[in-house]
Amino acid sequence: MAIAVEHRYRPRGSALAVFKCRAGEVVMSGGAGTGKSRACLEKMHLAALATSGMRGLIVRKTLASLGSTALVTWREHVIKESLIVGEVEFYGGSSQEAPQYRYRNGSVVVIGGIDKASKIMSSEYDLIYVQEAIELTENDWESLTTRLRNGKLTYQQIISDTNPDRPTHWLNQRIEKKQTEVIWCRHEDNPRLYDDAGEPTPDGASYIAKLDRLTGVRKARLRYGKWVAAEGLVYDEYDPETHLLQKPKQPPASWPRVWSVDFGFINPFVCQMWCIDPDDQLILFREIYHTRRTVDEHAKTVIKSVTIKDHDYQHPKDEARFAYHGRIWREPKPIAVVCDHDAEGRVVFERETGLSTINALKTVVDGIQAVQMRMRIQANGLPGIGFVRDVVVERDAELAEAGRPTSTIEEISGYVWARDASGKVQKEQPAKMDDHGMDAMRYVVAYRDLAPRPRVRWM
Repeated sequence: MAIAVEHRYRPRGSALAVFKCRAGEVVMSGGAGTGKSRACLEKMHLAALATSGMRGLIVRKTLASLGSTALVTWREHVIKESLIVGEVEFYGGSSQEAPQYRYRNGSVVVIGGIDKASKIMSSEYDLIYVQEAIELTENDWESLTTRLRNGKLTYQQIISDTNPDRPTHWLNQRIEKKQTEVIWCRHEDNPRLYDDAGEPTPDGASYIAKLDRLTGVRKARLRYGKWVAAEGLVYDEYDPETHLLQKPKQPPASWPRVWSVDFGFINPFVCQMWCIDPDDQLILFREIYHTRRTVDEHAKTVIKSVTIKDHDYQHPKDEARFAYHGRIWREPKPIAVVCDHDAEGRVVFERETGLSTINALKTVVDGIQAVQMRMRIQANGLPGIGFVRDVVVERDAELAEAGRPTSTIEEISGYVWARDASGKVQKEQPAKMDDHGMDAMRYVVAYRDLAPRPRVRWM
């Protein structure tokens, strides 16, 4: 007996507009939670069902970030019923093909990341969906448009969603030049947040209240969907295209490690794992950034991220000295663990990790100036500090739902100088808001550049 299932989705407002749009380049731009991603994914699914042999692509800057965001919505809300009845099947990929969802009618929806472009860029598509288009470079975007030539749909289109960024961002510039059509999105377009009469649902009232508690540039972008720059930005030297790196998340064992810890419970606990390359570039390659867990719980996460169980690893005898709690370190131990001045937190962290810690040098202005110096391009043509993408071990869903930063990288664009009573920017102290990754970053740079330290000799 055949299984009967029903999939329901009724687009309205901006979501309906993207279904009707046939422009070659389209971006859905708006605040957090306006239903942008769901609309794009529903359009992709409908196109695949309606047109035999259609080829689609769901893509983000990195494949890892796609797996924890758009693909969750895709599997659990968009194609769930089609998977149940066998209308759609998942194929995990091969050395020649990227992972993809295969439809009974011959349509295919490929999934991939720009960071692993070889498989996805060798194919042709009718419809491409880019999640968080601001993460891409303009070259990434234009390269994707060249793959729109499969010819099964009556139109060939790249659609995307994004939260706004700075006004000078290349995507906003394309919008202003009319190269890319924009569909402006509102929270009222999302039926989970507002009913048909325009009244907030219980979920909507709660979610909008969270966004209303945001401040500054994050509120302007995530609540009101504005392309604005932060006034009084502390690290205005920061440029994602320069400072976000494509280097591997597991650096060579010869690169020394330094960890930096900022304790927190209601506010995020942050443990940044940095390496130092032969050019003295500090690189953030792993991070624990999470709220509402105790230090001993965080320490367990830290240890699991750098070790494996002893019986799973065939190690030389001389590596046994790295064993701790029945686990073997799979990478070098840090040469220093620089911590916030929380005596109790340090005691627990040391006990649970087996590592000693040192107090951070916490002079704020000196530390910020040292980070600013690192942000600048050095004599070798590279910045003195860099960040590997998607390094957070576990994304804090509560922070994400509230529109707050979920990583050190996400803090940078909202990290601003405090203002006096008249509203004038005071370049002496930064505003104390969403700055825990900023504090930890300052600690590691101060350790490296300001505090007396033993020299590291390269062999």
